[in-house]
Amino acid sequence: MAKHLLLFFSFFLLQTALAGGGTSYKIAELRQEYLQASRDEEAARRFYAKMSGYKQQEPLVLAYKAASEAVMAKYVWNPYSKLKHLKTGGEMFAEAVALDAKHPEIRFLRFTVEHYVPRYLNMSQHLQEDKQLIIRSLQAYPRSGISAELARAMRDFMLQKDHCTEEEKKVLQQLKI
Repeated sequence: MAKHLLLFFSFFLLQTALAGGGTSYKIAELRQEYLQASRDEEAARRFYAKMSGYKQQEPLVLAYKAASEAVMAKYVWNPYSKLKHLKTGGEMFAEAVALDAKHPEIRFLRFTVEHYVPRYLNMSQHLQEDKQLIIRSLQAYPRSGISAELARAMRDFMLQKDHCTEEEKKVLQQLKI
C-alpha cells in the first residue's frame, strides 16, 4: 500500500512539474512581473513567454495569463496583432471569471486591462460589473481574503484618474486598509 502511495505521489509531482513546464506560477511573483510588464517591453515579452507555457485552469493564474496577452498588445505594432492579443486576453479573462466569479483580484486585473482598451473596440463591457465587485471587496476587507498590500494597491489604482465616480472615490478614501 505504501509503495502504491509513493508511486502515486511521484507520478503526481511529475505531472505537476510537466504541466507547468518547470516554471513557477507564484501569485506574488506574477503580480510583480505583470507590473513590470506594464511598464517595460522586455519585461512584457518575458512575462508573456512565461505565461504562454501555462496550461492549467487555476483561475487567478489564468487571469494573469490573460493579462500577459493584453499587455503584449501595448508593445506590438501591427493592428491585427494588437487586436488578436486583446481578443485572446478577453477570452481568457472570461474563462477565469467563469471559474471564480467572485475573486477580487481576477476582476481587478480584468478591470485594469479593459479600462485602457479604446472604447471604440467595444471590448470593455465588464467595467461597471468589475468595479462594483472590486469596491465591495475593498469594503469587506479583510474578510474578502485579499492581502493588505493588494487591497491598498487596488484602492490606490481605483482612486486614480477617472476609474471611479466622485461618490465611489469618497467611499474608497474612507476605507481603513
